Amino acid sequence: MTNVVAQGHHTHEVFNQAPPRVDVNEYTSNIPLVEGVRRYDADWAQSHLTDVGALVGTESFIHDAELANTEIPRLHSHDKHGNRIDEVEYHPAYHRIISAAVEHGAHTSAWAEPRAGANVARAATFMMFAQIEPGHSCPVSMTHSVVPALELQPELAQVWLPRLYARGYDGALRAPGDKPGVLFGMAMTEKQGGSDVRANTTTATSIGGRDYVLNGHKWFCSAPMSDGFLILAQTVQDGAEGLSCFLVPRVLENGTRNVFRIQRLKDKLGNKSNASSEIELDGTVGHLVGEPGRGVRTIIEMVARTRLDCVYGSTAGMRQAVAEALWHVRNRAAFGATLIDQPAMTAVAADLALESEAATATSLRLARAHDDDASESEKAFRRLATAVSKYWICKRGPHHAYEALECLGGNGYTEAFPLARRYREQPVMAVWEGSGNVIALDVLRAMTREPESVQAFDAELALARGASTIFDAHHDAMRRSLAELSTLAPAQAQLRARAVAASMALGLQGSLLLRTAPTAVAEAFLAARLGPERDLEYGSLPAGTDFATILDRH
Repeated sequence: MTNVVAQGHHTHEVFNQAPPRVDVNEYTSNIPLVEGVRRYDADWAQSHLTDVGALVGTESFIHDAELANTEIPRLHSHDKHGNRIDEVEYHPAYHRIISAAVEHGAHTSAWAEPRAGANVARAATFMMFAQIEPGHSCPVSMTHSVVPALELQPELAQVWLPRLYARGYDGALRAPGDKPGVLFGMAMTEKQGGSDVRANTTTATSIGGRDYVLNGHKWFCSAPMSDGFLILAQTVQDGAEGLSCFLVPRVLENGTRNVFRIQRLKDKLGNKSNASSEIELDGTVGHLVGEPGRGVRTIIEMVARTRLDCVYGSTAGMRQAVAEALWHVRNRAAFGATLIDQPAMTAVAADLALESEAATATSLRLARAHDDDASESEKAFRRLATAVSKYWICKRGPHHAYEALECLGGNGYTEAFPLARRYREQPVMAVWEGSGNVIALDVLRAMTREPESVQAFDAELALARGASTIFDAHHDAMRRSLAELSTLAPAQAQLRARAVAASMALGLQGSLLLRTAPTAVAEAFLAARLGPERDLEYGSLPAGTDFATILDRH
């Protein structure tokens, strides 16, 4: 038998694959974001935002995002000697990411340095970090959002706000005064109540002045390694029980650990890098914020700001989805042409880009309305527009992520590419701080209790009147729906809440694009979302759509 030598062939030559999408500046490459920053008085932040865009686009930052979501947080309830420690261990990549976000002011820069466009610059910073790694955005958002609640209690604000405004990060459990900066979390929901926080059973007992001890169980507490939390608990004041708000430190000022028993970490669909926990409070020290029995009123501004960040987070996810999908279809060929030049794919990619641009325009408009120089009409507008946008944009996120994933084909369905992770991530923005029904009902509540918000919202849409017959017809129909809604009994109004919120959101997006985007963008969006031939799926754009103009902006 002769010796046979295998003659190998070169069968594994890799070609027709997109190169790695790294070292792309995520700010300068996002034209709708750049234009919006300039439009809404944050041109002064261009250099800073360009630096952030370069940072988050680096290969090392992207790799850290992967590590933070694959080497997920682990709970250590006890040390090796059996002592209860209640610590969550994160991969060092997570700490590098959140440290960078804090250093660049993604948390509290708009509060620390208020000026025209401050919230716009902060929103753009937040969205770029969240585009690449969304999980860390949870404590960053809560730290931003806690400020107005703490301002209600001057003695607490004096101590804690300078810590919140600082740009240093230390993830260890230490006395808050010994750290270069602090982060905040919150815990409202309990297993028996969920969104019905008034059903909470956690109690707070006074131990003198505004200091209390808390006892109870919280079903969801995100970022349990934060330095402080706003927590709702029932108090008894002059014989009357009511839900109150408390600042609960993880570590007390003297360096001793507060009682904060982490029972387990939630095994979530997505949002893997962010530890969400179930906690027990047992003689836990808390400091009263606001008036006893007025806890919901005290914490509501924090809730409103985190809802706004949910809009930003969904928008950031849409940007990632479009960027990754376009990178793939611009670099891969099939059937004799690059994918982006195949008419069916061109239409899908352009439609995904339209959704992303509409969300970006809405996010930045809302951000500008939250600046310190906001007029009373602006405040009325943002009250209703934030709820409307939270409902709609967060609802659109998961389907948008799926469609972008499909553009990558089999690659998109693998964990080696980021869109599988994004697909799992997007639903949390719709669930967090009020799922669809809760937000839709909040829209109704705002219209009933604050009719001036309806007037301000309508005035914003009316600025685009006359630019499009499709838009004008939609605006007229929306006005009729609102008028009809005001005549309905509460139960009937609830049945209409989702449809009305969606109609208002599309009206706002259409108005903004008509006024701020190229004509080709606005017309295609209105035809695809409100026109007589609109479809339920992405990619059904009318003949004559200027695809090049739409796609060149992304």
